[in-house]
Amino acid sequence: MILCIDSGNTRLKWGLRDGDAWLATGAVTHAQAATLALPQSPIRIVACNVAGAAGSAAIEALARRHGLAAEWVRSQAAQCGVVNRYDNPDQLGADRWAALVGARALQAGACIVVMCGTATTVDVLDGAGIFQGGLILPGLDMMRAALADSTADLPTARGDYRELPRNTFDAIASGAIQATLGAVERMAAPLGPDVSCLISGGAAALLAPRLVTPHRVVDNLVLEGVARIAAAL
Repeated sequence: MILCIDSGNTRLKWGLRDGDAWLATGAVTHAQAATLALPQSPIRIVACNVAGAAGSAAIEALARRHGLAAEWVRSQAAQCGVVNRYDNPDQLGADRWAALVGARALQAGACIVVMCGTATTVDVLDGAGIFQGGLILPGLDMMRAALADSTADLPTARGDYRELPRNTFDAIASGAIQATLGAVERMAAPLGPDVSCLISGGAAALLAPRLVTPHRVVDNLVLEGVARIAAAL
């Protein structure tokens, strides 16, 4: 029984993995992580953390409660059938690496891996499992906040998506979504018509219905990658 953890900027997702199956999954705040109540005790804890020292401290406290040492996912030059072509492979975010490993396990052909959280990442994984590079964008909420923080007359607001917005709130919401969709579709275009997109994260439900590129939403893609990496360690 392996406890897989995806500790992101906003919250911590977890899943209990037994072989190829998830027995339970959930999400908590970082403050709740150290006292997380699990339905069964794990024999290993494998974690991907991009929440800094506070995130790692909470995970380590949880591991100590179970008498275990946390094992950490870190980007590699190659792992689990994925080759990392970042200029400095260890500088790739651990969450992006885990998502790429998860995507490779779920998708044999070329794909675009989109993670929509506090930031949005758009990564290109070719048919041979080679990570060719990718983009980092502000997440949808961050785009809205940037407009509100940097301009006098544009408020922080949650408008609705419209093809042709006719009020400021909808224009802000639609602009953030259209900008993100455009980034995904421009990254996908050079890979040809057979490319697909795997999209995960809190904003996936806003983006996926409007994405032209063939796609599917995958819940907990980072956790899927963590589980695959854990099995290989």
